[in-house]
Amino acid sequence: MAEEAENGGGSLKSILIGLASTVAIAVGGFVTKTLTGDDEAAQPAAVSAPAPVINITQQQQQAAAPAGGKTVIIKEKAAAQPAAAPKKKTEKEALQEEPKW
Repeated sequence: MAEEAENGGGSLKSILIGLASTVAIAVGGFVTKTLTGDDEAAQPAAVSAPAPVINITQQQQQAAAPAGGKTVIIKEKAAAQPAAAPKKKTEKEALQEEPKW
């Protein structure tokens, strides 16, 4: 309880120390900005270069098939027969087999 009484009496002291430290930081920032210069406001915003324009002109010509040319017809083959289902193992065979882990 004695500690609580001491902290209550020092509140004015704490306020003055906090105020002094805030003022010191503000003065330090102002001096630093003054010494280094105000270059931030003088510099214009960065402008990115425009993208290059690439014009590609191609003329594609299809060779016309000669008159009376040969016509090729592609026929699909019938689907292959599905593979035979594997034979199921009996319980006895499954127990005799080694585990796969």
